[in-house]
Amino acid sequence: MNQVALITGASRGIGRGIALELAAVGWDLVVNYAGNQAAAEDTAKRCVEQAKEDGHTIRAEICQCDVGQAVDRDRLIVFTREQFGRLDLLVNNAGITSIGRADILDASEENWDALMAINLKGPFFLSQLAGRWMVEQNEADPSRRGKIVNVSSISAHTVSTNRGDYCVAKAGLGMVTKLFAARLADVGVNVYEVCPGVIASDMTAPVQAKYDKLIDEGLTPIRRWGEPGDVGRAVVALAQDYFPFTTGEVLNVDGGFTIRRI
Repeated sequence: MNQVALITGASRGIGRGIALELAAVGWDLVVNYAGNQAAAEDTAKRCVEQAKEDGHTIRAEICQCDVGQAVDRDRLIVFTREQFGRLDLLVNNAGITSIGRADILDASEENWDALMAINLKGPFFLSQLAGRWMVEQNEADPSRRGKIVNVSSISAHTVSTNRGDYCVAKAGLGMVTKLFAARLADVGVNVYEVCPGVIASDMTAPVQAKYDKLIDEGLTPIRRWGEPGDVGRAVVALAQDYFPFTTGEVLNVDGGFTIRRI
C-alpha cells in the first residue's frame, strides 16, 4: 500500500513541484486547490504519469478547500479519510502573497487578516487536525511515522517593508513548526520547515526582472533561480524518513542565500 500525502496549494508552483517529486517515488496524493480546478486536475494527471515513468502506480485525487476556513479544513481531512483511509504526510504549502504589497505604514487590517487566515491560521489548524489523526494511527500501529512539513520562505527572516504581513506569517510558521514538533515527537511524528528562496513560479513572475538582476549580481552563491522541483526533492528527503533523528528543523532551499559574505 502506498503512503499518502496531502499537499495544500498543489495546483501550481511549489505545491505542484512537491506533488510531482512525491509521485516519482510512489506516493499517493491529495492535491488540494483553492479555486483553479483545471490546474489541480492537470497536476494530478501529471503526477500519475510521472509515477508511471518511474515504475510506480499511484492515485492522485483533487479536493477543493480554502485552508483559511474551518469548514473547508474539516472537509479536506474527511475527503482524505474517505479516499485513502490514511495520512502519512501533510505538506502545508498553500499561501498568498501580500495583498497590494503596501508599505507597512499604509497596510490595511483587512488585508492582514485575509493573508493570516491562509498563510498562518490555516496551517496551524490543519496541522492540528492531521496531528490528531496521526496520533490515532500511531496508537493503532506504533510503527507508523507520520510527517508534517511547513513550506515557509526566506521572508521568515528577511525584511520586506512592503510585505510585512507575509513576513510575519512566515516567521510565525516557524514557531508553528516547533510547537507541533515538540507536541508530536512522543508519537513518532516529525515536523519540519522547508524554507525556499527565490523560486520560479507564477507568484514570482511579476518580479522576474528584479530578481534576474539580483541573482546575476550575486544575491545567492548559486547563481540561478530555484525551481519547484528543488523544493519538492527536499520534501521527499523528509517524507522518506532520511532524517529520523531530527524534528523541528529548518531546511533552507535558497541557493545559499543565508550565507553571510564580505
